[in-house]
Amino acid sequence: MSKIINTISSTRAEVWQARLGSALRTTLACTIVGCTSLYGPEPLRRYLEFPAFSYVTTILIVSDATLGDTLRGCCHVLFATVQVMIVSLLSLHVIGPTNFSNHTAAMMVAAGSFLVALPGSLELVAKRIAFGQLVIVHVSAAINSAAEAGVTVYPIHAASSTALGVVASILAMLLPYPRLAYYEVRKLYRLYTDNISERLNWNIDTITASDSSTAVGFSNQSMTLSTIGAKLFQRTEVNMKGMHWERPHNPHCIDPKERLQDLEVPIRGMDIALSSCTSFPIDVIDEELRGVLIHCKGRFSQKLDQQGKCFAPFDATTNLETKKEILNRSISKAYKDLPTSFFLYCLQLLLDNSPVTKKIDHMVEKTKKIGDSKRIFRKIAEVVMNFMPSTHNLVFAFKCSLSLGLAVFFGLTYNKENGYWSGLTIAISFDTRRQPTFSVANARGQGTAMGSIYGVLCCSIFHKYADLRFLPLLPWLVFYTFLRHSKMYGQSGAISAVIGASLILGRKHYGPPTQFAITRITEATIGLVCFIIVEILVSPSRATTLAKTALSESLGTLQDCITKDMPMPSISSQALREGQNKMKSLVCQLEAFIAEADLEPNFWFLPFHGACYQKMLESLSRTADLLLFVAYSMEQLTQLSQKGNGGSEVDLQNGMNETIENFKNKVGPTLKCLEEITKMKSLKKLEKELKKRNLPCDIESGEYPNAETFLIGDEDVEIILGTFFKHLEGITSRTHTNRDEEMLFHYSCLGFCISNLVREIIKIENQVRELIMWENPSNQANMKEICCKISTLCSLS
Repeated sequence: MSKIINTISSTRAEVWQARLGSALRTTLACTIVGCTSLYGPEPLRRYLEFPAFSYVTTILIVSDATLGDTLRGCCHVLFATVQVMIVSLLSLHVIGPTNFSNHTAAMMVAAGSFLVALPGSLELVAKRIAFGQLVIVHVSAAINSAAEAGVTVYPIHAASSTALGVVASILAMLLPYPRLAYYEVRKLYRLYTDNISERLNWNIDTITASDSSTAVGFSNQSMTLSTIGAKLFQRTEVNMKGMHWERPHNPHCIDPKERLQDLEVPIRGMDIALSSCTSFPIDVIDEELRGVLIHCKGRFSQKLDQQGKCFAPFDATTNLETKKEILNRSISKAYKDLPTSFFLYCLQLLLDNSPVTKKIDHMVEKTKKIGDSKRIFRKIAEVVMNFMPSTHNLVFAFKCSLSLGLAVFFGLTYNKENGYWSGLTIAISFDTRRQPTFSVANARGQGTAMGSIYGVLCCSIFHKYADLRFLPLLPWLVFYTFLRHSKMYGQSGAISAVIGASLILGRKHYGPPTQFAITRITEATIGLVCFIIVEILVSPSRATTLAKTALSESLGTLQDCITKDMPMPSISSQALREGQNKMKSLVCQLEAFIAEADLEPNFWFLPFHGACYQKMLESLSRTADLLLFVAYSMEQLTQLSQKGNGGSEVDLQNGMNETIENFKNKVGPTLKCLEEITKMKSLKKLEKELKKRNLPCDIESGEYPNAETFLIGDEDVEIILGTFFKHLEGITSRTHTNRDEEMLFHYSCLGFCISNLVREIIKIENQVRELIMWENPSNQANMKEICCKISTLCSLS
C-alpha cells in the first residue's frame, strides 16, 4: 500500500510543480507586458495601443507550454500576423479608413476570418490570435472613422502589440532557465514507467491472491493507477510536439510514445484477463508458478529503471530464463484456464519487449518493395490534398466568419467605444473540435464576470495607488493556471477570467472601472449570444444524436473488422490492424460525444442515458484492445507455421480456420443487427416503414427470418470455446519442439480474445436493449422482433 501511495504522491507532486512552474512563467510574461506597456519608453508605448491583446497573446502561447511549444507557437503567430496584415491593408486601402461603418467593419471581419480559418495547416492558437487582430484592426477603423488615420496605422499597432506578447513569451520560457520539452517528456516517461511497474505488481498480486475480497482490493489499486497513467500518457503526447523544435536529441533513444504504447497494451490485456477470472484463488496457480510471478515483479522494475534513464531500449536477454519458465507454465495450463494463460501471455510480451502495436507482418514487408512507386504518388497526392480545404474546415471557417461578423456588428451598435470586446470574447476561444455549446458559453460568461469583478474590487482597494493596480493581477494569473484544469471552467472559462481582470488592472484610460466592467460584461454577453445562435444554426445536431451516430459507426466498424478484415491463416493481417486503428479513433470520438452529451441541457428532449453509453464505451474499448491481440497472435502464428511443415502446423491451421469461421458466423449477423438498431430513430418509425412495405407487424406470420440468428448468448461462447478446446487439447499432446510450444502459446491467446470478444458483444447487445427501452418507454421493446423486422427491411432495400 505504501508503494502505491508513493507513486500517486510523486505523480501529483510532479503535476503540481509543473502547473506552478507554468503559472510563474505566465506571471513573468504578463509582468513583462505590463511593465513595458505602462512604464516603457514613450516612443515604444506609442505603438502599443492594444496592450490588452498583448496579454491575450502571452496567455495563449505560454500556458502549460515548453520552449519548443513556444517557438512553434511564435512561428505560427508570425505567419498569422503576416496573413492578417495583407488582408487588413487590402481592405483598408480599398475602402479607406474614414469610410468604415459598423456594417463595413462587420463584413470585413467576417471575410477576413473566413480566409484565416480556412487553411488546415495553421494551428488553432495562431487562428485565435489572427481573429483577434482582425477584430482590433477593423473595429478601430470603425470607431475612429472620423480621424485622419493612415492605412497602415491600425495593422501596425495590432502587429506591435502581438509582437510584445511574443517576445514576452519567449523571455518567460528562457528565464531563469529554459523549460525544455525533452526534459519534461523524460520526467513524465519515468513517472509513467513507475506507474506501469506498480500496476504490474498489483496485477500479479491480484492473480496470486488467496481469496476474492483480497483480489478485488488489489484490482482496485491497479485501476486507480490506470486512471493516473492515462493522464500521464496524454501529457507526454502533448509535450512531445515541442521536442521537434528543440535539439537535445539522442540518436540511440527510442520514440517514447511508441514504447509507452508497447508497455500499456499488455497491461490492459492483463486487466482484461483478470476481469475474466470468476473466483480466487485460481486453481492452476500453484506455489511454483506463484514464485515465478513474484520473481518477475523485481526483474521488470529493474528493466524499467534502466530504460527510463534516456528512453533507451533494454536488453531482452536478461530475463530469458524467466520467460522460458512462463512459456512452459502457460502451455501446461492453457486448455485448463484461458484467462490465466492470457495473463501469462501478456506478461511475456512485457518481458520480451514485443511491439504489439507495430506491424511486423512479413507479407507486408514484401509488398513494400513492389509498391514504392505507388507510395510516392500517394505522398504527392496527400501533400496536394493538404492545401485543399476539407469540408470540416469549410464549416469551421463559416462558423467563425458568421459569429465574429454578427458579434462585431451588434457590439459596435450597442457601444461603439467598447465594440472590441464582443468580438474578442469569442475570437480567442474558437475550437476546431466540437464543444458543448451551452457549457462553454456558460463558462466564458462566468469567467468574464468573475475576472471583471475581481478587477473592480482590486481597483477600489488600490484607488489611491493607481500605479500599483498591476500587482493584484499576479496572484490572479497563478489562480488562472490552476483554474484552466478544472472541469467547471476549463480553458475557455479560465482565459475569460484572466482577460477580464487584466483588462481592468493592466491598462489605463478605460474610464471608471465599474462602468467599464459592466460594459465589458454586456459586450461579452452579446458575443456569446451570437456564438450560441450560429453554433445552433450551423451544427443543429445534439451531442446525444452524435453519440448515437458514433455508436452505430463503431459497431459497423467492429463488424467489418471481424467479418471482413479478420484474416485466415497465412493471410496478411494488415487490414485488421487498419480496421482496429479506425475502431480506436471512433471509440475516442464516441467518448468525446458522450462527455459533451452529459453536459448538454435536455430542454424538452429525452434525457441522455449516460450510464448505458458508458458501459457500451467500455465494451467497445475492450474489443479494440482485443482485436490488436488477435492481429498480433495471428501474425506470430503465420510466421511460425511457415517455418515448418509438420502435422502439428496443419492441425493448428485447421483448428484456427474452424474457430474463426464459427466466430464470424455467430457474431456477424448480431453486429449488423445492432448497427441497424442504433441507426433507428424510434420504434414508431420502424412500424411506419413496415406498413409502407406492406409487411405484417407480427413476426409469427412466416415472412420474417428466425430471430435466433441475430442474437447471441452465453451458450454461443461455450460452443466456440468447445471447438477451440477440442483442437487445443489434441495439439497439446503432440507438442515436441520450442516452436510448437510458442505456436500453442499464441493460439491460446487467440482463443481467449475470440471468446472475450463474444462476451463483450453480448454486453453491448444487453445495453442496446436497455437503450431501446429508455428511448421508447411507451412501447414494449422486444429485441427478437426488432432484429427480425430490421433484417427484413435491410434485405428489401
